[in-house]
Amino acid sequence: MKPEAVIAAKADGVADFDAATSSAEIRLIELERLMTAMSQGQLTDELLEHLPELAALKAENERLKFRATILKHSIHEEEAKSPAGGAKKAKKEEGKKGDAKNGDVKKDDAKKNDAKKDVAKKQAVKYVQVEDYAGSIIAKLTALFAAAMKAAYPVAADVGILITEATRANFGDYQFNSAMAVANTLTKAGQKTNPRDVAQNILAKLEPSDLIEKTEVAGPGFVNIFLNRATIAKRVGQVCMEGVKAVLLPRVASRRAVVDFSSPNVAKEMHVGHLRSTIIGDSICRLLEHVHFDVLRINHIGDWGTQFGMLIAHLQERFPNFLTETPPIGDLQAFYKESKKRFDEDEKFKARAYQCVVKLQAFDADIVKAWKLICDESRKDFERIYERLDIKVTERGESFYQSRMGAVIKELTERGFLKEEDGRKIMFATGQSVPLTVVKSDGGNTYDTSDLAAIKQRLNEEKADWLIYVVDVGQSMHLETIYAAARDLSWYDDTKKRVEHVGFGLVLGEDKKKFKTRSGDTVRLTDLLNEGLTRSLAKLKEKERDKVMTPEELKAAQEAIAYGCIKYADLSHNRTQDYVFSFDRMLDDRGNTAVYLLYAYTRIRSIARVAEVSSDQLKNHVKTKGLTIDHPAEFKLAKTILKFSDCILSVLDSLMMHQLCEYLYELATTFHDFYSECYVIEKDKEGKTVTIRYDRLVLCEVTADVMADCFNVLGIRTLEKM
Repeated sequence: MKPEAVIAAKADGVADFDAATSSAEIRLIELERLMTAMSQGQLTDELLEHLPELAALKAENERLKFRATILKHSIHEEEAKSPAGGAKKAKKEEGKKGDAKNGDVKKDDAKKNDAKKDVAKKQAVKYVQVEDYAGSIIAKLTALFAAAMKAAYPVAADVGILITEATRANFGDYQFNSAMAVANTLTKAGQKTNPRDVAQNILAKLEPSDLIEKTEVAGPGFVNIFLNRATIAKRVGQVCMEGVKAVLLPRVASRRAVVDFSSPNVAKEMHVGHLRSTIIGDSICRLLEHVHFDVLRINHIGDWGTQFGMLIAHLQERFPNFLTETPPIGDLQAFYKESKKRFDEDEKFKARAYQCVVKLQAFDADIVKAWKLICDESRKDFERIYERLDIKVTERGESFYQSRMGAVIKELTERGFLKEEDGRKIMFATGQSVPLTVVKSDGGNTYDTSDLAAIKQRLNEEKADWLIYVVDVGQSMHLETIYAAARDLSWYDDTKKRVEHVGFGLVLGEDKKKFKTRSGDTVRLTDLLNEGLTRSLAKLKEKERDKVMTPEELKAAQEAIAYGCIKYADLSHNRTQDYVFSFDRMLDDRGNTAVYLLYAYTRIRSIARVAEVSSDQLKNHVKTKGLTIDHPAEFKLAKTILKFSDCILSVLDSLMMHQLCEYLYELATTFHDFYSECYVIEKDKEGKTVTIRYDRLVLCEVTADVMADCFNVLGIRTLEKM
């Protein structure tokens, strides 16, 4: 061997020896820490990481401890309720000590009662401040009957006004159902009264309105309300002339809203688990933007934490020139798996990974650049998904709040909210059984810390009036504890600001289990969208649409159906429940599906187009001749059109997007019944147009306009041809 080679080999050997020695020293220090913790009985996070069974037992012990505390409080509550038993007996046996305990119980009772009052108060708060109810029939009827009831029975001012749609045509269009409740209130006050008489007296005070044609008392005290057809027709005519937003969209006081949704993790591809938060969150943003809220769409990505140590260490080894040359990482998911495998199997690599974490937290320039490279690569994947689904977000990752967490800890410490337990610093929020861990035993921060920093930043810096977290229902307890802590800290008043968890259930496979691939892996969102495209194209070709559409039209239809059916399948279900993901059901053109609704929309739009009647011609017809409604099917469709206003107000209040889907489906099926019973365009045997019923054509176009507005809020693309 040449001398140069021998020297090089010795140098390599020395380098390997130094690396091994360094790794051994780090490992030795780590073991010394673990031994010290064990000898002193300290259950540090590092020790628990090495002893998962002990960690599980500790967690279970904490849960039992909290349950025991709750049980003790419950026992004290029962004793306090029994003067002859618990409280007096405790006083005799324990004397002054017992008095002190009962005093503590009273404080606990007071805190719990305050918490219950807060919940009840929050439920009573009307966060949607309506300035103009627009086309809302229920709102107008409620106002009329509220005034009449107050005039007839001032003593029953607390009785709610109950206006509902009539279930049968002979019961009118709507019903006022509060007369029985008023009669009950009067009876309790010593004025026994017949509910029918109450209903008659209220009607006697009812102000005349062009909305109501007639009223009648039925049954034990129901009031049947028959609407004025001319007024309804006039209102629909206004929609044709001025547009849906100008006539039917309620005007509400604008608010600054921050909506937290989607939230994927860096270095991992978006999967089906992100589907619901992304779709529901986007739709809620669209709804709020539709009523002119100032909306900040926050994407709270997971871009900080110990996992970045192993990713950065792996990046340094795979691409040592990453500081000067952009590394071709490509498949970031595979890159993550490679680094995780090395972290689990290679102690020297694990040591380097820990060193990288420390340097990242210290904002070492080279390590921060590596971190940014990994985040940028992930961001490309996220942005491709968002672009396909027409979703816009403002990225605000966990790293954004790192600098703010110290200030939060300082504030909680100075204000006396933190308590020490097993080396941790925790905070108990009012009404919550499990505390927030603000500082770990090793001095590190937790998700609780970052979430406290986030809610404070959003309330104070972003000036949010509404703060909506679109997160799965499994996070309910955690978020409610964060909210309670923020209220305890006086960061917000829940009578003035709406801070709410919009929870949702799981996406299930057709086997009713958590949706996964056949191999048991999580379904990638990219794969799901691609399969949707494949299936939607097959559906279009099955209908032979490829023979009558241009390639551009076919592609637009393919994407609208694929992405629309995935979104609608999610949004049309009650979000708090799990739902079964089935492409076969989604792509069915019968029933409450996006495919059925999109087909219905394009068919309605085609009616005026085929008749060669323009929008201006329809507006001119309404302007010069007005709109006449005669047939029962016409009247039913017109009433359904005007229900859009009530639907928007209801969804704003509940944030349950399936209510809008139900309305959209009702509108489409009501139109189907109308079109089956009422000729719009009559043709002769040769197919030439003989008669165009302009009043009915106006109903067609206004129906399509309202459907388009619904699709827009749901984030579903519409098509003029399909």
